Amino acid sequence: MISKNKIKYLRSLKLKKFRQKYNNFTVEGDKIVLELLQSPNVEIESIIATDSWQQQYFNETLGKASLIETAKEDDIKKISNFTTPSSVLVVAKKWESVWKDSVIKNNFSLYLDGIQDPGNFGTILRIADWFGIPYVFCSAKCADLYHPKVIQASMGAFLRLNVITAPFDSIIERYSDMPFYGTVLDGKNIFTTNKYQNGCIVIGNEGKGISPEILEKLTHRILIPKGKNGGAESLNAAVATGIVCAILTGK
Repeated sequence: MISKNKIKYLRSLKLKKFRQKYNNFTVEGDKIVLELLQSPNVEIESIIATDSWQQQYFNETLGKASLIETAKEDDIKKISNFTTPSSVLVVAKKWESVWKDSVIKNNFSLYLDGIQDPGNFGTILRIADWFGIPYVFCSAKCADLYHPKVIQASMGAFLRLNVITAPFDSIIERYSDMPFYGTVLDGKNIFTTNKYQNGCIVIGNEGKGISPEILEKLTHRILIPKGKNGGAESLNAAVATGIVCAILTGK
């Protein structure tokens, strides 16, 4: 059974400062855990699971027996990040994505300008994964990629995407010949253009939108038009991302 010290360590990983200190993060839930265990690029530190979970997924954990630590349901509840915990929690090492200029130049990418809600962040990663967008760049003000709610909302997308924190200026300098798209109220109707070139799509902060210093550097200002009888003041950041990605990548 896991020790009290191990429980204390696992609970500490709920906080960003300890995820940074140990360079580790946690993943919960059968689906995401099994996908994580199959990923060749992820280093696993430990698998904390109940006896029943170990028996159910014996074949999926073959070769990883030395990493498994048994825990009671009550112990899982103590270390879980969620109100209704699953029967397994994995501790994994963080990793850094590699820049591949040819991939970035020949695909759409996203730049998240201060997306602070972990649920929005994770959902945007899931959207990028759905539309085959391989790179998601983030400003330093974005939520932590390894926040439990980001991991959960991404539904495994964080494993398949290249997520890199970088200043916007470094992106636009490195890829100065690419289009940079952003949604603004005075932009061009997104539905009226027949063809969009591969480029970087900027997604603004939930409350403030795209920051002024980035706005002035956009090469393409686009608009998601409000419906004829539309009354909402704005769209949720993740919802807007889904619409923009659907239109731009589909044309």
